[in-house]
Amino acid sequence: MINVAIMGHGVVGSGVAEILINHADRITAKAQTPVNVKYILDLRDFPGLSYSDKFIKDFNIILNDDSVKVVVEVMGGINPAYDFVKSCLLKGKSVATSNKELVAAKGAELIKLANDNNVNFLFEASVGGGIPVLRPMAQCLAANEITEITGILNGTTNFILNKMIVDNMDFDAALALAQQKGFAEKNPAADIEGHDACRKVCILAALGFGKHVYPEQVNTEGITDVTLDDVESADNFGCVVKLIGHAKKLPNGKITATVRPTLVGRDCILSGVNGVFNAIMVRGDQTGDVMFYGKGAGKEATASAVVADVIDCVKHIDARKYLYWEDGSPDYVDNSYDETVRLYVRATSDNFSELEAQYEAIFPGVSCVKNKFRGEIAFITDSEKESLIKEKISGFKNLTSLKVLHTFF
Repeated sequence: MINVAIMGHGVVGSGVAEILINHADRITAKAQTPVNVKYILDLRDFPGLSYSDKFIKDFNIILNDDSVKVVVEVMGGINPAYDFVKSCLLKGKSVATSNKELVAAKGAELIKLANDNNVNFLFEASVGGGIPVLRPMAQCLAANEITEITGILNGTTNFILNKMIVDNMDFDAALALAQQKGFAEKNPAADIEGHDACRKVCILAALGFGKHVYPEQVNTEGITDVTLDDVESADNFGCVVKLIGHAKKLPNGKITATVRPTLVGRDCILSGVNGVFNAIMVRGDQTGDVMFYGKGAGKEATASAVVADVIDCVKHIDARKYLYWEDGSPDYVDNSYDETVRLYVRATSDNFSELEAQYEAIFPGVSCVKNKFRGEIAFITDSEKESLIKEKISGFKNLTSLKVLHTFF
């Protein structure tokens, strides 16, 4: 029998406890040994549960109990999660976590600690909730050199944008609906400002390319500035607006890593990912594009991924699952790299005739959608170096507004 401790009894933690306790026979069959939840760490009380006797408030009870071989960290955040996880690894306890913020900030260090202490640090649930993606990348795609990762990584923002696209609902109303349905937190900043997707890009890029990527290295934009005008204009070009996380290996050995609202062509499979669903597209040199799709969050889905890692830890008590990347460096992410792109541009002016003349002079031959009533011209540029496109855009004068977004076809 293997004893397990769970740190945190929130949405995901309670899901993990319920699976391990209520489906013990199934877990035993999968793990090939009984798995016993010995402790659940939480500062709150949970009377009336069938397992209320398992709750403790002192982390040191877990740390100093040598019979606990696997610890689940589902508290979230960096502190005290980092100190607790680090201490467990140093004590020879494997750790399974869903904490994307922790893995994105401290992953390289914690993986090395696990390696040095012959234990496992697993985090499948940190990206994509219940979608299996990290394990397939590390194992099933091991024969590939991964060159590019692109995805819709946040279900909350995808739900909001989908409501704007399908129901013509403005951003504030769509956010309120997401909160009402429980898809968005009371404070939704991590989702709508792109931080959640950024952390997932860090983890995917680190695993895919072999070096740690830190959140501050990722150019991150949220969806708070996306308007119904953008949605309507995108539709005119056969596109939808999605929050896209992207990481790409460059010829110079560095990578780019971004999170930003992006126009996605309707013939691209990502354009049809709606509601709270996530989709991650991994490009390998042998397989081409491989897609991982499913619900990216939720109690049951995320808890199932955590429990899968617990089972892996139990089955590898005296061995290691290979999951490793090196530490990063300040110059590893090169977001100033001048890539060839196509940009969406929407410019408005009080003087439409002047705007029209400037457009025809700066972007001759590029098709556009004109709205004289709103004093607006929208277009998607031809493929060109991004710096050259932006230099051309700077030639517009006397504008009342200018929106520039990247595209993905």
